[in-house]
Amino acid sequence: MGSIMFQTTASDNSFDDRLMLIFWGVALVGLIGFVMACQRSHAGPPDFKKLREQMVTNQIAARGIRNATLLNVMRTVPRHEFVPEKERLFAYEDYPLPIGEGQTISQPYIVALMTDLMELDGSERALEVGTGSGYQAAILAELAKEVYTIEIVESLAERAEKTLKEMKYTNVHVRCGDGYRGWPEAAPFDAIMVTAAPDHIPQPLIDQLKVGGVLVIPVGVMRQELVQIRKTKDGTTIESVLPVRFVPMTGEAQQRSK
Repeated sequence: MGSIMFQTTASDNSFDDRLMLIFWGVALVGLIGFVMACQRSHAGPPDFKKLREQMVTNQIAARGIRNATLLNVMRTVPRHEFVPEKERLFAYEDYPLPIGEGQTISQPYIVALMTDLMELDGSERALEVGTGSGYQAAILAELAKEVYTIEIVESLAERAEKTLKEMKYTNVHVRCGDGYRGWPEAAPFDAIMVTAAPDHIPQPLIDQLKVGGVLVIPVGVMRQELVQIRKTKDGTTIESVLPVRFVPMTGEAQQRSK
């Protein structure tokens, strides 16, 4: 193999300076996070109930979520029980967290927003595609009659099912599989949520939605948009909600990628 010689110019130096600034910025953020974690660990066991209240007040209600029942559920469900042990100190912070297998648990506000968009009143059969940690399924289980949730990664499906059973959620049904085609034998559903982003809307999910039902899904690749789709007797209506960033939907969704 040959070698390549690089000539340094003024613009190269400027670029290097910017890289150094980015590096030190990232390092500083990491150091601040480490110091905060150390402070919390030396302050005794965290008051998770207080942290949940702060999460709801500062991250969710402050951003416009007004559904009192949903806010109470977000105050109640112990998010820290659904994340790896090493992430529990950060369970109620305003960002997603890794849960293993390259997957994440969504930012609390996004969990609340997507749930709010499903317009649940307690009588619904709801489908979730992308169980992940099981936290979103637990939130849905507090607000819907029955929840069916599908996870393509076997280890995550098993862990989520175990956690949900330990927390006595008897109205949640977990399946390991590709959620692109939904859960036909349990259909139709009053509401469907997808927690990973395909580059198109899966038709099987529309087919399994009741007329009047709602599908909440992030769509896109580099630029993703959270949308609320309502099924009508004449077809569907689509409302764009806000830009988001989700992990890509894998399996058949990727095989059918445009």
